[in-house]
Amino acid sequence: MEELPVEVIGNILSRLGGARDVVIASATCRKWREACRRHLHTLSFNSNDWPVYHDLSTSCLEILITQTIFQTTGLQGLSILMEDVEEFSASAVIAWLMYTRETLRRLHYNVHTTPGVNILELCGRQKLETLFLSHNSITGVEPNFQRFPCLKSLALSYVSISALDLNLLLTACPKVEVLELVNPEIAMSDAQATIELCSSTLKSVYIEAISLDKFILEADSIECLHLKDCALELFELVGKGTLKHFKLDDVSLIHLDIGETVDNLEIVDISNFTIVWPRFYHMISKSSKLRRLRLWDVVFDDEEDVVDLETIADCFPQLSHLSLSYDLKDAVLHYGLHHGNSNLENVVVLELGWTVINDLFSHWVEGLLKRCPNLKKLILHGIISEAKSHEECQILSDFFSYLFKLTRKYTAVDVQFKFD
Repeated sequence: MEELPVEVIGNILSRLGGARDVVIASATCRKWREACRRHLHTLSFNSNDWPVYHDLSTSCLEILITQTIFQTTGLQGLSILMEDVEEFSASAVIAWLMYTRETLRRLHYNVHTTPGVNILELCGRQKLETLFLSHNSITGVEPNFQRFPCLKSLALSYVSISALDLNLLLTACPKVEVLELVNPEIAMSDAQATIELCSSTLKSVYIEAISLDKFILEADSIECLHLKDCALELFELVGKGTLKHFKLDDVSLIHLDIGETVDNLEIVDISNFTIVWPRFYHMISKSSKLRRLRLWDVVFDDEEDVVDLETIADCFPQLSHLSLSYDLKDAVLHYGLHHGNSNLENVVVLELGWTVINDLFSHWVEGLLKRCPNLKKLILHGIISEAKSHEECQILSDFFSYLFKLTRKYTAVDVQFKFD
């Protein structure tokens, strides 16, 4: 250890992350103290990492954090997450950020202060590449194109901001590639709750827990779009066909429009969502490069709608991973399985889920196995309640007996069961 260069020791300390661990480790010897002072590049204060944070008074915490930060030079990553701690003084927080801002590349910030601290003003026009803000308020964003010239990743969680300021903030980040919005409090200028965002550089967008009338996203370079726990009347994506990964998870949505952005789609993942299948299929039918399709715990708007394997096989020739879980109905199931004779030649992983154990599911599994001649792995997801009557136990026994007999016919397929 004595032969290790101080730069290497600085990297080791930086990987510890937590400020408490860094301080303890740096007390090992003079060389480690020097490494902490001159070559530490990442430091984290998280109220969930150390229970003592909750026992200290706010003033003691401010002194502790101030002393630790001021003993370093050249910090590139700073994380201050004090969600359950009482309010800090604004002067202390400003001092931390002013001391580190010239070298800072990554900032994770969740601190309550009195009065509020303008993070955008303090950290703007610097080298910041990643900014995560939580439980803060953003107001009066100036329409300055170069406010964050190096920022590539922006995450706002439980942040209060107007729709206009949000768009201006995005405009002020000419290199931003990743945007995450989690349960923001959006202030609107009119009666209709609408957000319009525009960025030519965004590649990944994650939106969670937003309730709006309209959300319009214009992103020419977007590759990944994930909506979760949202309630929207309309979501519109305007792009140039770069979207590769599209995911909806527990979203209430009346009208979805992703326009002409589907030609390069490789992954479609839909769960806990009500689907108007003809409209949804028409929307993704041109995605000839699709490799993974997941429709999980979906509800069809029309009971007569069916996931037609023939259509899937014809439209998605590169499909290799298929995951399906929805209520099965006899007539609809028969049409979906037996209509046409095209096989899913490239599907090597098949995941199927059930909520009710019955003969329909067994026949469904068998029908899908026949349509996937090159299958390598079959994963069956199910729910089995604890309390069972004798009749239910018998149904369960017959069900698994049938499945085991079925799997003996497909010895080349690795069959796995997963239960919730």
